[in-house]
Amino acid sequence: MSFAVPTLLWLALAAPAAAAAAAWLWRRRLASTGAWAARGLWDRLLPGFSPRRVVASVALWTVALGALALGLARPRWGASSERVERRGVDVVFVLDTSLSMAATDVAPSRLFVARTLVRRLVEVLPGNRVGLVLVEGEAVVATPLTVDAAVIDLLLDSAEPASLPVPGSLLAPALQAALRLFPDGADKHRTVVLLSDGEDHGGGLAAAAAELAEQGVVVHAVGVGTPQGSPLALPGGRANQWKRDAQGQVIVSRLHEEPLEILTRSTGGVYLRATNAGVDPAPIAARIAAMDKRALDVETVSTHEERFQWPLLLAAVCLALHLALPAFGAEGATP
Repeated sequence: MSFAVPTLLWLALAAPAAAAAAAWLWRRRLASTGAWAARGLWDRLLPGFSPRRVVASVALWTVALGALALGLARPRWGASSERVERRGVDVVFVLDTSLSMAATDVAPSRLFVARTLVRRLVEVLPGNRVGLVLVEGEAVVATPLTVDAAVIDLLLDSAEPASLPVPGSLLAPALQAALRLFPDGADKHRTVVLLSDGEDHGGGLAAAAAELAEQGVVVHAVGVGTPQGSPLALPGGRANQWKRDAQGQVIVSRLHEEPLEILTRSTGGVYLRATNAGVDPAPIAARIAAMDKRALDVETVSTHEERFQWPLLLAAVCLALHLALPAFGAEGATP
């Protein structure tokens, strides 16, 4: 036997306390009666009085309180087993962590907004397997597909601009790395969500899009930033120290939407522009939620049967008997 709320078992201590209080009150009442009336007159003064009825009344009251406390603690015994199938889709998030994602044209930064959107999508799409790929000059698989969404949340905390060994911005290798995370033979159950400002220095996006479309993988993209853009602060530099080109001109990083839109059109996905952390990812979430689900895993769940009904029934019966069995009988009267 186990209890769903074992802390409520402390309420059972009220039963013996109530019994002691009731016994004390009865002794006091009978003592006061005996102080002014001889015991031989009680049959006339207290018709129907029976010590056995008093004992039974106190006992029933005590058992009712104890059973009520037991019922509130929700006892469980007798196990039942059920096979539970988890169904969902495989979602790989590709997060651009290049230096341009440190731009502040969307406050407080592009990468902050992108990480916020990943967390919101994971939260509104429970039950799916999720993975995370970080990309700069190379693609790094932060985590393979997992049903543990908390892993994604922890890894996002460590994602910072220009934190990978190879600087740059190459999106095609990241998409290929995401494709390799999917299991074989899972058409219509796989999707990629790319969060980037669209800067790509390597090309090859068209070929990557064609391969993803051929494999049945839908790519959704979130363009983080604004067309006006903003300069890039040098990592670890002082205020107003900006990244400059070979001619010494301050580099302004802008949102490049065209490659992201081409990628989503090629694979049947949704493109969304994010200019602040409050942008609603519902269009992407709705498309993912509407995808055909497949069995991700099957597990056997054992549960204990709830048995709180029995002690509550006992409490009700005892209370009913307590009311139906007065200490003075049907013809009782008080002195």
